[in-house]
Amino acid sequence: MKATGIVRRIDDLGRVVIPKEIRRTMRIREGDPLEIYTNSEGEVIFRKYSVIGEMSENAGNVADVMYKIAGCPVLIFDKDHVAATAGVPKREYSERRVSRQLEELMESRGQYYCPDGRSNNFYPAEGVERTAIAALPIITAGDISGAVAFLSTEKVTEASDMQRSLINAAAQFLSKQAE
Repeated sequence: MKATGIVRRIDDLGRVVIPKEIRRTMRIREGDPLEIYTNSEGEVIFRKYSVIGEMSENAGNVADVMYKIAGCPVLIFDKDHVAATAGVPKREYSERRVSRQLEELMESRGQYYCPDGRSNNFYPAEGVERTAIAALPIITAGDISGAVAFLSTEKVTEASDMQRSLINAAAQFLSKQAE
């Protein structure tokens, strides 16, 4: 644990303000759920809650099935990081941050399908040079809880109708599982 040097007092309603710099760095937005932990040494720890992270085993199974059917790599994200993968080395992708492009797609509740293999420049994860051929947000009870993305390969550079249907079904299935 790292000390920030910032001290805050609890107000008369029991609230504590998390400083803007920390919220920005940790990508904590208004309305984000936080999990509260305590330990025997009197520490109180706030951690961003991730419904997709809580069901990472299910997300991993969904990614495996998608990869086997579609034949291209799959990434499943919570709101901030890669939560599950299939068809790519887990060490390379695990815990990678969501790219700005994917974050904006989730916020707008949009969807991305590569228009053609030559003009693809949608990178779903930071620090990874693989583009997405399709990406959809996972929306649970009206809130964004993550996203699903198919990655391009040398042979697969745009999403087929089957892959579009599959990614849509996966996003809806994960949404139902998270409820």
